[in-house]
Amino acid sequence: MTRTTPIAALDTGLDDFLAWAETERAAAPPVRPADAVLTFLALRGADSRAGVPEPTPQLLSRVLLEDLPALLWATPEERAAMPDLLTALADRVRAGNRLNAKRHARLLDAVQETMPEFERAMTDPRNLTWPRWYASLLRADGVDADDDAAVRTWLAAYAETPHADRPRLPSPLHRSAVVARTLAARAVLTEALLVQDPASGPDQLERLAAELTDRWTASGLSDALAGPYAELAPGPEDLPHLALADRMLDEHLDYFADAGIPLPPPPSSPARDEIRALLHAAPLPAALAAGTAGDDLRELAERCGFPGPADTVWTEGTPEELTELGADILAALVERIPSAAEPEQEYALDAAHILYALYERGSTPDSVARKAADIAGWKVAPGLEELPVPVPDSATASYATPTTAELAGLLALPGLTDDDRTELDAHARALADLVDQLAETGCVFRTGDAYGLTPLGSAVMRHILTAGDVAAPGREDVAAWDAAQTVAAVQNWPPAIAAATLTAWTTARGGTDAAWTELLTAVAAAKSADFPRTATPSLFAHLDAAGVPSSALRTALTDPVTGAYAHRLLTARHEPAAEELVPLTARATLLLEDLDRLWTEDMRAFVTAAAENREPDPVPTALLDAFDAAAAGWPGGATALVRALAEADPSTSLRLLHELRDRHPERAVRDAATHTVKTAMSSMPSERRRASRSQ
Repeated sequence: MTRTTPIAALDTGLDDFLAWAETERAAAPPVRPADAVLTFLALRGADSRAGVPEPTPQLLSRVLLEDLPALLWATPEERAAMPDLLTALADRVRAGNRLNAKRHARLLDAVQETMPEFERAMTDPRNLTWPRWYASLLRADGVDADDDAAVRTWLAAYAETPHADRPRLPSPLHRSAVVARTLAARAVLTEALLVQDPASGPDQLERLAAELTDRWTASGLSDALAGPYAELAPGPEDLPHLALADRMLDEHLDYFADAGIPLPPPPSSPARDEIRALLHAAPLPAALAAGTAGDDLRELAERCGFPGPADTVWTEGTPEELTELGADILAALVERIPSAAEPEQEYALDAAHILYALYERGSTPDSVARKAADIAGWKVAPGLEELPVPVPDSATASYATPTTAELAGLLALPGLTDDDRTELDAHARALADLVDQLAETGCVFRTGDAYGLTPLGSAVMRHILTAGDVAAPGREDVAAWDAAQTVAAVQNWPPAIAAATLTAWTTARGGTDAAWTELLTAVAAAKSADFPRTATPSLFAHLDAAGVPSSALRTALTDPVTGAYAHRLLTARHEPAAEELVPLTARATLLLEDLDRLWTEDMRAFVTAAAENREPDPVPTALLDAFDAAAAGWPGGATALVRALAEADPSTSLRLLHELRDRHPERAVRDAATHTVKTAMSSMPSERRRASRSQ
């Protein structure tokens, strides 16, 4: 390999090391991996007084697990040779009197310990970059990766290959994921080079990063993919849907504060061979492809690659590429709507939110009027918002707000008047106009007051959400989950979808009592591991709707965490349930959750009164009354119940304990709460303790 690197720190002694290994060990390690290892050790600041960059366990871990997996293409044989390469390097440093026996042995141990993780990282599809992808393809075709001309000849032939005949990215990758990893890898490399030579300009650093990338993948690949074959390696500017993907991530974090909390899969997705027909039938994509969209949409067309690379995708693209094109068109329209909207169009900025909200509800149809009422601040019950609305067989193209009587039923507000309907009408019409604009993409439909995602829209939105690193599993993914994953996910899903998922999960496992018990056990484990974030009442409501058999519930009566929930559900069904089987710990768990809900109601009354600059009348006592009622039948009375609540979950109990300490009429209860607050605080993890003190 020819090396022209101008940075002194990158004179890694590779040739001398290879010659030494050939002499001392009778076999030189593979050149490309050796070059990459030595170069990155040097970039990471390794001492080079032994003539080669000196590895340490910490440096090796960073280079092997963070740097090389995205920048080095290696054959299975080259990966298998990595332990010998690193052992030879350690021996070379030892021979230069830079390692004593103890440090040498520690380094060799680190090599062996890191190898399994290194192999996983090197074969993880999420570490794939464009240079690594094309280096693997051209080598698989027998191309000499060190021959610039051979590499370019292969790229030219590949660019002429019909899209359907090209190898597909390994599942579950989309092009957007490869774009992101490619950019991240190049940034890491360029930053490391800058640290070694702060005086180098951006162009020089970029040139050097390209040279190193080519040395570790295929010769001339960087210039080719940045120049005549740029279509083969798109960047963020070539994928407009990445901007909408970022918006979707923001929406998801606003809802759940955790990108890893999964959204429910759509009830149905189009088959791969249906995507083309669905996209071609959509008005806006068809107009863009035909060049008839009009001058006002020229910028949008260019943004999506019309005329240009999108034309080829339109005619011969794979289902994945067509889905991505649909995502680009949808994203470009969402971006355009605010700039093209009239000043009075109140929902012009809400297109991304509308799309996310439709997917978050399991892609089930919603009501324009109900959504408009919610956005306008009407008090629509949260449970009501999640209910799907029926889609009429037909409706006029123009939007009409439902009648006053229909609205009253739709919003569960029996006192609605014609004046209320008139007030909502303008909001509903404005939202319907936004929905109709989105419907031009083929991703959204509106029939009368009902609107939702089309099958194409569900596929496109899943693609966009996944590109934004939002957990958006497919139905096949959900079916393969274990009980713990299923329980964790469905507590955040609309009730009907959650119940159907639980039923499907147990049905796939024979519908036996054992399968249902596995789910119930997973609920108990989740509650025990994370009390505040496990919505036990909702989970048991979902289990009930899913048809959990009474026999499984009776088995769960003795569970120390959720036994009381099982008892409550059996009682609600008017079925026999022996309360004496329920452990006190389970009773305390249920009671703590009930009391915490009453604490919220009491606080809401206090806050409302304070906002109105008055004393609450009557003074809220729901929490105190419920505590006293429970204490009357609790073994050991009120003071024992105080301790039991704190033991059920210290962090959740704190605000209840504070309330009992400050407001309970009996001194014995106040004293017990005061003492238990200190005990609860001392038993909490430090991060929760700090959070509690800040509340």
